[in-house]
Amino acid sequence: MKILAIGDVVGSEGCQFLRDKLPALKKTYQVDLVIANGENSADGNGVTPASADYLFSSGVDVLTGGNHSFRRKESYAYYDRTPYLLRPANYPSENTPGQGVTVYDFGRCQVGVISLLGTLFLEDLDNPFRVVDRLLKDLGTRLTVVDFHAEATAEKRAMGFYLDGRVTALFGTHTHVQTADEEILPKGTGYITDVGMTGPEQSVLGVVPEIAVKKFRDCLPVRFETAPGPCRLEGVLFEADEKTGRTLSVKRLKIR
Repeated sequence: MKILAIGDVVGSEGCQFLRDKLPALKKTYQVDLVIANGENSADGNGVTPASADYLFSSGVDVLTGGNHSFRRKESYAYYDRTPYLLRPANYPSENTPGQGVTVYDFGRCQVGVISLLGTLFLEDLDNPFRVVDRLLKDLGTRLTVVDFHAEATAEKRAMGFYLDGRVTALFGTHTHVQTADEEILPKGTGYITDVGMTGPEQSVLGVVPEIAVKKFRDCLPVRFETAPGPCRLEGVLFEADEKTGRTLSVKRLKIR
């Protein structure tokens, strides 16, 4: 089983670049399942039904979320009717649209996908370590992949070791900067701290640099705009054993 995890897709520029590059990428690496973080896929940030549909029609199988998942209210009903659009599972279950876990069924096997949000320097949500314990108890899939959308490297590393041997792979998102620490942890879980970003290269996390500088310099609210220009697609390819649920190899990717 080959699973491609793609870093945060930013705005219409990132969506279009993914559509341009993903078909060849899937063919070259014989990818079975594509998971992408879509919480910034709408221009400005957040996810809309239009941006999610665009990514699904481009070849993404499951979209995961993060702290911007609910920026766009027009997406709320879409979450409830779309099982492969996830929001972080550690949002309160009451009155929160959508779900944080799904199962992708291949017939010969099933792959569980979990979306989680870190709590260091981010939202004050349920403890992701305790939430994932409950989810894994009920999930029951041999192959399970976790997107841990978190700010702190230490929180991501700790979650990796916490889930080592309990999930097939864990990839981090949110910082939009690809890390060079892809590995297979001691008990067989594939891991990378952050898969990176799919969006404009000459940007601040996908945003027009001048706008980001103004926010930091003036400390006043600004309206983010997706930067124009050449893009890159960053991700990681996990190859997993369907019988054991363990990762066999991890390959970091950067496509320009």
